[in-house]
Amino acid sequence: MADHDRAPEALKQKVEEWVDANHELLLDISHQIHANPELAFKERAACALLVDALNKAGLDVESPCGGLDTAFAAEFGGNAGPTVALLAEYDALPEIGHACGHNLIATAGVGAGLALAALDEELPGRVRVLGTPAEEAGGGKELMMRAGVFEGVDAALMIHPAGFNLGAMPCICMSGVKVAYRGRASHASAAPERGVNALDALVMAYQSIAALRQHIRGDERVHGIITDGGQAANIVPDYAAAVFFVRSPFQKGLEKLRARVQACFEAGAAATGAELEVQWAPVDYLDLRSNLPLEEAFVENAERLGREFIPKSKMAPMMAGSTDMGNVSHQFPAIHPMIAAAPMNVSIHNRAFADHAGGELGDAAAIDGTKALAMTALDFLYSPSLQERTRNVFETSEAR
Repeated sequence: MADHDRAPEALKQKVEEWVDANHELLLDISHQIHANPELAFKERAACALLVDALNKAGLDVESPCGGLDTAFAAEFGGNAGPTVALLAEYDALPEIGHACGHNLIATAGVGAGLALAALDEELPGRVRVLGTPAEEAGGGKELMMRAGVFEGVDAALMIHPAGFNLGAMPCICMSGVKVAYRGRASHASAAPERGVNALDALVMAYQSIAALRQHIRGDERVHGIITDGGQAANIVPDYAAAVFFVRSPFQKGLEKLRARVQACFEAGAAATGAELEVQWAPVDYLDLRSNLPLEEAFVENAERLGREFIPKSKMAPMMAGSTDMGNVSHQFPAIHPMIAAAPMNVSIHNRAFADHAGGELGDAAAIDGTKALAMTALDFLYSPSLQERTRNVFETSEAR
């Protein structure tokens, strides 16, 4: 990154010094959120904790925000110049808690905001700290964008923990769907002919999807679980339900695959006579369009902290997830880099990763993530050249 794309070194040193001086505060935030995992749209304690930290720093915080009870927004800085948003997530996963490390995302996003708030009078632009609930399920960022919370943002930054450091998280599009079948109960032995088996309908749909997987692209995915399959073996199930995720690299492909999965659901109903109910999620998660100039700035700032990044070319094909940050990246220049918070052989969404997210490696990721995000925000605010390149790359990239 050229010198004219960087913020003054003295300001970056001040950020590092502030984070080092307040590392106990930041790690306490991370540990409290980690110890009390809350599911999507229910992150009340985490939201209150983060809002309190911002209030104690003298910032005015709007919460609830964007129509979401566990969302918040705070803004500060100069009256002229661009606006950079720092995003925090803090929802957890069912049963396995913070196995996606959102306690670290929250700490880094809010921590970077707190570090920059100490430079308030020196900033040539605005910083907006956003608490974005329900990333794991619900698409909180998309809902907040629809409510206008992101209006006026020129760049959006966040980090995501992983088992390695990577400039951009590989992300593809995703649709969630809840499906249910309603049949008619009957004694499974004495009068099975009087029943309409809802579980049979669901199993047929499930098997149809399994067959469909042989004939979809190698970079597409369909996966799900049966959440209700009946209550007793001697009763013909009159209700069965499941949840599926449908994924494809780009939005157009997602729409086509979703229609094929819908046909599988309808086949189960047609074969059994059960009544079908399908509820597609109101928010689709889009692919991530990582802004390369911002991404390069973040990587350089993290490397100065001793982080070593894996080249994208070394990543295994289709090692991809989905996030509502993808939606943000289609509307604003955005980055979503990954920062190592666990050993490389430990993947997210399992209990071992949750342990690391609350341990020493997670602590290091929270501190380094805070510093790197804050310094990248400074680079953007202080460099008209970086602002222009960021804008040009965003405007010339095309959705697929």
